[in-house]
Order: sequence, then structure tokens, then C-alpha cells
Amino acid sequence: MTTALATTDLDGLRCVSRGKVRDIYEVGNDLLLVATDRVSAYDAILDPPIPDKGCVLTQISLFWFATLKDVVPHHVLEADVEKMPSAVAKHADVLRGRALLVRKLSMLPVECVARGYLVGSGWKDYKASGAVCGHALPAGLAQAARLDPPLFTPATKAETGHDENIDIERAGQIIGMERARELEAKTLELYARAREIAAERGVIIADTKLEFGVDQDGQLVLGDEAFTPDSSRFWDIAEWREGQSPKSFDKQLVRDWLDASGWDHEPPAPRLAPEIVAQTTATYREIFTRITGRDLDDAVADPTF
Repeated sequence: MTTALATTDLDGLRCVSRGKVRDIYEVGNDLLLVATDRVSAYDAILDPPIPDKGCVLTQISLFWFATLKDVVPHHVLEADVEKMPSAVAKHADVLRGRALLVRKLSMLPVECVARGYLVGSGWKDYKASGAVCGHALPAGLAQAARLDPPLFTPATKAETGHDENIDIERAGQIIGMERARELEAKTLELYARAREIAAERGVIIADTKLEFGVDQDGQLVLGDEAFTPDSSRFWDIAEWREGQSPKSFDKQLVRDWLDASGWDHEPPAPRLAPEIVAQTTATYREIFTRITGRDLDDAVADPTF
């Protein structure tokens, strides 16, 4: 286990954004995305961070970017910190395994969600209305029911708080219907491919969130991250049963612990227990290895894509 990285301060580089997880720096005409080990729940960034989490997010994204690049191009230019410009490479000890040099894109203001199982906010919507983001579904479906075909359920990006689920008509009003339909097609194609690959490894991808941008030529490009435990819901195939939501390979353990602590979701959040931090690290590392077939430490040492 590595020492957890809560934040970065890279001398010689201008930080343009700090999100819940990523610190973003300008590198010439490109960007440096640094996945820290920060963990958030209920809109709060928690302490302490989760060791290795940022490396898992970065390396599993690289696997999917490489695997799915024939469906849609991705934004990664370089994943080996030693091969990046000298202003970045001098910080190799901090950035190794968790940093990507990427193209600048005009990011589209719509989150692209694919749902292959009826769970989470989709399950809540279905119970209330019988539909999910404008998709009417048959009556009598159970929680965690498999959805065939999967649903495209876009959302608006929120600067703070939670994203808002919308339907494709609303997405078309925001970005144009032609582009919205393109997002729908590419999101569902990416999800179908990833779901099949994961299933071969004994893993269900119940749902996922993707982000796309447009390059200078107007071409659609996959950005941000891809099929990570922060953006997707992974289940063990052996544990899936209709009528209940299986344990997820993500930070659900953290949410469950916070709920059991009695915290009212108002600041300050309680400090995470050491055993919860260790178990969450183990969960992230496990899903990385199950999906990619690689040990995380080996991947960090050789970040191929």
C-alpha cells in the first residue's frame, strides 16, 4: 500500500481546477489530470483519503481507453510520467501511476449514463413513476432486474450537489438533438462492449457514467475516466439476484459506515475508521485486478495503453 495522496501542489505548473478527486493542471496546450486519493460521500470530501484509489482510477481507465478505442477515440496523449514534459516529469515520484497527459476538449455539458440493471436512482424513479428518464418500463420489475436493451439516461452536470437526471429530448435542447443521438449511440455501444468483457471476468457492470468532449475538428472524444469504480457500479456475477442490490466494488463500504455512524450528512463529516480505509483500498485493488488481469503495482510501473 502506498502513502495516500490527498492533494497536489506541483511547482512550475498552473492548477486550473480541483474537483472531488482530480487536480487539473495546464501543460502547454494540453492538460494534466491527476487522480488523488480523495474520497467523497454525500457531497463531502472525507478524511483520511484512500491509499491507491487514484492509481486504480487512472490505470483502469487506461485499460478501457485502449480496449475501446475502436468505438470512439479517447483523450489520452501519455500515461508514463517519465515521458511527459520536464515540468511534469520532475514530479514523477508524486505522479507516477495517477497522472494522464490529455488533449484539451470542449466538454459537453451532459453526463452520459448507461443502465443495464434497475438499481440506484433508476430504481427509485421506476418505483415512483414506472419509468426511468423518459423510458417507460414494464410493470412488476424487481430491484436489480437486468434491462435488455440497456437504457441511455443522460444527466445535467451540477457544479455542486447531485446531477439531475433528464431525458434525451432535454439533452437535445442543451446540445442539439443530432449530438444527443450520437452520445446515446456511442454510450450504449461502449457499455455493451465493456459489459461483455467484464462478464467474461465474472463481473457485472450494472451501470456507468461517461463524459465526452469535442476536439478542434468537431470529432466526439471520450474524456475524463472510463468504467472505473467511481463512475460505475460493479457486482460479482455470483452474488447477483433479482430483488436485492448486491455488494458493489466501490466506496459503498464508506457510505454504509457513514450511515451506521449516525452522521446527519452535515459538516463536519466523521473521520473514517482505519479498517474502513484499508478495506476500501482492498476493494478498489481487487476490482482493478479482476477487470484488467494485472496487479496494480505492475500497472503503475508500466502504464501501457
